Amino acid sequence: MFLILIIAFSFIFIKNKKVSLYIALTIIITAIVNNFGFKMLFHRARPDDMLVYAGGYSYPSGHSFVAMAIYGLIIYLIYKSNLNKKLKIIIIILLGTIIALIGISRIYLGVHFPSDVTAGFICGIIYLIIFSKIVDVKGAKYEKK
Repeated sequence: MFLILIIAFSFIFIKNKKVSLYIALTIIITAIVNNFGFKMLFHRARPDDMLVYAGGYSYPSGHSFVAMAIYGLIIYLIYKSNLNKKLKIIIIILLGTIIALIGISRIYLGVHFPSDVTAGFICGIIYLIIFSKIVDVKGAKYEKK
């Protein structure tokens, strides 16, 4: 649900629709690849001592994968933008913290093993590298108006 809000927010508030499309594609692609690809390939059971119930398979962590891919893409776009340097640093630190907290929360809640979260982060980074090579992410500069 939160990811749908991110997509809606990006299409409403980001003037560069190319950036909004990249964010939407990243959310859709990573969710499909993880849930119908990797999880079905590995069939790893979740930990037994979960604080909250989580269904499905454990490896790799979808939350970690999607968080790294989406927030990582936004970090990259912010880094390449013409925003004020101090503002860039603040936003990048905040988004990096969100990524880390999502991974930590999955382990804390007992719904993933640390290796699940690590694999999710690695998958997110690999996705970003491939995605940026396929599409012209560099051409999606932030436009001040």
